[in-house]
Amino acid sequence: MTIYIQRIYEDKQRNGLRILVDRVWPRGISKDDANLDHWIKDVAPTSKLRKWFNHDPKLYAAFKEKYEKELRDNADQKEAFEELQSKVSETDKDIILLFAAKDEKYNQAVVLQSLLQ
Repeated sequence: MTIYIQRIYEDKQRNGLRILVDRVWPRGISKDDANLDHWIKDVAPTSKLRKWFNHDPKLYAAFKEKYEKELRDNADQKEAFEELQSKVSETDKDIILLFAAKDEKYNQAVVLQSLLQ
C-alpha cells in the first residue's frame, strides 16, 4: 500500500481509497465527479490557520508545525486524524489523499502524507 496525494480536479489517475482532506467542499466539483470513498473534513487545518498560511512557501515550515500541533491538541482534528489512520490501516488498497489547493507542494495533504507514512 502506498499513500499518494492528488488534486481533486485532476482526472482519477490511480485506483485506491480516495479520501478528501479539505474542510471546505472544492469549488466546481459535484459529489458524483469527486468519486470519493470518504470526506474527512475535520482533519483539515482550521480556517484560521489555513487563511494565515495562504499557501505561502515561506510560511510552510511554520504552517506544518502549527498544523501538526492542531492535530495533536484540537479534539475534533485529533479524532479525525485517528479516523484517517484507521482508514489507512484497515485497507490493503493504495490511499489517495485529495485536496483542492493549486499548490501541490505546500498544503495539508503533504503534511498528512508524511505523518501517515
